Amino acid sequence: MTQNNNPLHGITLEKLLTELVAHYGWEQLGQIINIRCFQSDPSIKSSLKFLRKTEWARTKVEQLYITLKH
Repeated sequence: MTQNNNPLHGITLEKLLTELVAHYGWEQLGQIINIRCFQSDPSIKSSLKFLRKTEWARTKVEQLYITLKH
Protein backbone atom coordinates (compact mmCIF):
# COMPACT_ATOMS: atom_id res chain seq x y z
CA MET A 1 0.00 0.00 0.00
CA THR A 2 1.18 3.49 -0.75
CA GLN A 3 0.66 6.45 1.54
CA ASN A 4 0.62 9.19 -1.11
CA ASN A 5 -2.70 10.64 0.06
CA ASN A 6 -1.98 10.35 3.78
CA PRO A 7 -0.84 13.76 5.08
CA LEU A 8 0.33 12.14 8.34
CA HIS A 9 2.60 9.58 6.68
CA GLY A 10 6.03 9.60 8.31
CA ILE A 11 5.02 12.01 11.09
CA THR A 12 5.20 10.70 14.63
CA LEU A 13 2.57 11.61 17.18
CA GLU A 14 5.30 13.29 19.24
CA LYS A 15 6.42 15.49 16.32
CA LEU A 16 2.82 16.37 15.50
CA LEU A 17 2.04 17.32 19.11
CA THR A 18 5.29 19.26 19.50
CA GLU A 19 4.49 21.33 16.41
CA LEU A 20 0.95 22.05 17.61
CA VAL A 21 2.21 23.16 21.03
CA ALA A 22 4.86 25.36 19.38
CA HIS A 23 2.23 26.98 17.17
CA TYR A 24 -0.72 27.32 19.56
CA GLY A 25 0.72 26.91 23.06
CA TRP A 26 -0.86 24.67 25.68
CA GLU A 27 -3.53 27.16 26.72
CA GLN A 28 -4.92 27.77 23.24
CA LEU A 29 -4.57 24.08 22.33
CA GLY A 30 -6.65 23.22 25.41
CA GLN A 31 -9.31 25.67 24.27
CA ILE A 32 -9.42 24.32 20.72
CA ILE A 33 -9.50 20.67 21.82
CA ASN A 34 -11.14 20.19 25.19
CA ILE A 35 -8.82 17.55 26.63
CA ARG A 36 -7.83 17.75 30.29
CA CYS A 37 -4.21 16.72 29.62
CA PHE A 38 -3.87 19.94 27.58
CA GLN A 39 -5.45 22.08 30.29
CA SER A 40 -4.20 20.80 33.63
CA ASP A 41 -0.41 20.56 34.11
CA PRO A 42 0.23 19.76 30.43
CA SER A 43 3.32 18.00 29.17
CA ILE A 44 4.30 16.23 25.96
CA LYS A 45 4.85 12.96 27.84
CA SER A 46 1.47 12.87 29.60
CA SER A 47 -0.36 14.02 26.48
CA LEU A 48 1.29 11.35 24.33
CA LYS A 49 0.33 8.67 26.85
CA PHE A 50 -3.31 9.82 26.76
CA LEU A 51 -3.45 10.25 22.98
CA ARG A 52 -1.99 6.80 22.32
CA LYS A 53 -4.77 5.22 24.40
CA THR A 54 -7.66 7.44 23.30
CA GLU A 55 -8.52 7.22 19.62
CA TRP A 56 -11.16 10.00 19.52
CA ALA A 57 -8.71 12.48 21.07
CA ARG A 58 -5.86 11.43 18.77
CA THR A 59 -8.18 11.89 15.77
CA LYS A 60 -9.01 15.46 16.85
CA VAL A 61 -5.34 16.30 17.30
CA GLU A 62 -4.46 14.81 13.92
CA GLN A 63 -7.25 16.78 12.23
CA LEU A 64 -6.03 20.01 13.80
CA TYR A 65 -2.51 19.28 12.60
CA ILE A 66 -3.73 18.60 9.06
CA THR A 67 -5.68 21.87 9.11
CA LEU A 68 -2.61 23.76 10.33
CA LYS A 69 -0.37 22.32 7.61
CA HIS A 70 -2.76 22.91 4.70
